[in-house]
Amino acid sequence: MSTDQTTQDASLAEINATTQRVIGCAIEVHRQLGPGLLEQTYETAMCIELQACGVPYERQPAIMIEYKGKRIGEHRADLVVAGAVVVELKSVERFDPVFAAQILTYLRCTGPRVGLLINFSGRVLRTGIRRFILSCETALCPLCLCG
Repeated sequence: MSTDQTTQDASLAEINATTQRVIGCAIEVHRQLGPGLLEQTYETAMCIELQACGVPYERQPAIMIEYKGKRIGEHRADLVVAGAVVVELKSVERFDPVFAAQILTYLRCTGPRVGLLINFSGRVLRTGIRRFILSCETALCPLCLCG
């Protein structure tokens, strides 16, 4: 196995471990609070849980939107965990396709290639978790997750 492949495998394993830890934290938050609260409440609880588990995160980091090299706007992701996973939290009755578009846009505009969309409104959290992987468009991508 080449050094590049070993590095890629290690990075992928790290990202998988990070997403598992985030999902574990989300399950604990959902177990404690249940469904039906506002997104902001779950976000605050997730920060408490991530911190308790020693998982580094940024809350509401700015995502700069550029068009043809010019900054045209700023959006905020709910969380960026370990600098590797964008996490969008929702508390809605059902997923809207715009949520997937939102997280994929955040991934295109930031460094992370993996995102989690977590909807806390269901009785069972497992049904409200979606993982997104932004595939790279070039073989030069340092962490190609597209196979």
